[in-house]
Amino acid sequence: MAHAKNHDYHILAPSIWPLLSSLFAFVMLTGGVLWMHSITPFVFLIGLAGTLYCMFGWWSEVVDESKIGDHTKVVQIGLRYGFILFIMSEVMFFVAWFWGFFKQALYPMNEYVGSTYVPSEVYQVDAFHLPLINTLILLLSGCAVTWAHHALVHGNNRADLKNGLLIAVVLGVLFTFLQGYEYSHVLHQGWEFGGEMFYSNFFMATGFHGFHVIIGTIFLFVCYLRARAGHFTPERHVGFEAAAWYWHFVDVVWLFLFFAVYIWGIPAN
Repeated sequence: MAHAKNHDYHILAPSIWPLLSSLFAFVMLTGGVLWMHSITPFVFLIGLAGTLYCMFGWWSEVVDESKIGDHTKVVQIGLRYGFILFIMSEVMFFVAWFWGFFKQALYPMNEYVGSTYVPSEVYQVDAFHLPLINTLILLLSGCAVTWAHHALVHGNNRADLKNGLLIAVVLGVLFTFLQGYEYSHVLHQGWEFGGEMFYSNFFMATGFHGFHVIIGTIFLFVCYLRARAGHFTPERHVGFEAAAWYWHFVDVVWLFLFFAVYIWGIPAN
């Protein structure tokens, strides 16, 4: 039940989640370093499990705050600004990978004079086969999310809201499956995660994008579950709006990757 508020702001109660999240994140970081040195993966897995637990608990409280009326219009504006800043930080994250890709492609640093950024013997990926299919899949998933958002805001059509989200989730899973297939194929053709600068840039840029697709798919699936539970209304749907923004950001990044890496960066035979 929503309760009446005599101000437009949300005064947070004391919470253990920020401290607990920081501790588990530190454990996960320490465990990751140990794992990279071939010591043990268990510390990392413990930290990961604790971090996921904190995420679920903390965000569940945020959902409850929205349901009881703590997210006023002023609070919703703050939440939107916060998520916009988060997306801006993600933009700069990918700028770093594009910077590395274009720098090495235009001004390669090789020990042998006359060597090329992409070795002549490298297996060439046809951008207009599987990469193009994945591009269309992501664009269609973005259309499905937009359809779901329009259905909620204009008419509160719950059926179209749920159907649009479900289609987007299925397409996100399909994209991940096809990218995994592409990786297995190029690795079979002699590509490697280390060694040549081209391979490193390719796998880091496209791999981190694939990781963001997985996160966005989970984000949309949570929104689908919340839509089934009747959480969203045309006036209150900041969580869904954030998921839609994040998914469209993922789409745009992939378009840049498709044109820069697959079309321009990997010349045809």
